[in-house]
Amino acid sequence: MHPVSELPVSSTTNRRSVTHRTHGITHGPITRLMSPSDLGHVLKPFVFLDLFDLDLHDPRGGLTIHPHSGLATITVVVEGDLRFDDPADGTGHLGFGGFEWMCAGNGVWHGKELSGGTSPRARGFQLWIALPPELEHSPADSQYVEAQHVPGAGPARVILGSYEGARSPARSPDGVTYLLVKLAAGTTWTFTPPETQPVAWLAVASGMLTGETRAGAGEMLVFEQSAQPITLEAGCASDTLFVIGSAAPHPHDLHLGNYSVHTSAESLAAGEGNIERLRLLLLEAGDRRNAGGSIPVFRG
Repeated sequence: MHPVSELPVSSTTNRRSVTHRTHGITHGPITRLMSPSDLGHVLKPFVFLDLFDLDLHDPRGGLTIHPHSGLATITVVVEGDLRFDDPADGTGHLGFGGFEWMCAGNGVWHGKELSGGTSPRARGFQLWIALPPELEHSPADSQYVEAQHVPGAGPARVILGSYEGARSPARSPDGVTYLLVKLAAGTTWTFTPPETQPVAWLAVASGMLTGETRAGAGEMLVFEQSAQPITLEAGCASDTLFVIGSAAPHPHDLHLGNYSVHTSAESLAAGEGNIERLRLLLLEAGDRRNAGGSIPVFRG
């Protein structure tokens, strides 16, 4: 469980109130800001968030191969770059604002599909979203979107969903907006979520948000559920880099496995059963490492 501050919600101001704030827990190069067992219950469909600072040039570094079902992962780069090498998507680099979208659906094994790029290290966020019943057993799907293909809206890059007429190329479900924002020092920006998306949060990668909604580097804020816009101001010392998300509430309880999130106990059992089937196929497949050192996502 992360150290999370739960804050009172004020009814005397038009400002969108902050209900929780956390710096998460840091283990080495990864800070876990949210898990399905804590703030994930508050922010679902957003259920997990890591802030990472990794050197993936060494194949022994980073994550191990692991499974998922019932959820999608989104890995967005905020500093440096990562390399991908995939039989379906080819090869390329994910620089600032580039991302990997991986919909686990009925089951997938992954964790080594990205390797070190041209920079010594790469920083970014990995987010999980819980899938609705109609997608939690869909075929696994992944895509790599390089930075030049990520549309912008003012200071924001549109990672998931659409914002101010710009639509992400990610094959994500409706009802979710996820932006990467670089706010110039001393400037103000207002996030206006769709009226149907009252769930909202943000997390700061670098810099400082000042004014009425303050947050520092490595901090995550949860907002009260409402349709109100969120006005944010970057500190004068430097640009502020953060991600912000909004969504329609996920109307299902979270049924959790070690690496799975589903909408019912029966659905979880089915997803974990397929993960085990894929594990046996993965063992049969042997060494799948490519020349660049990465290992493609295994869908069976």
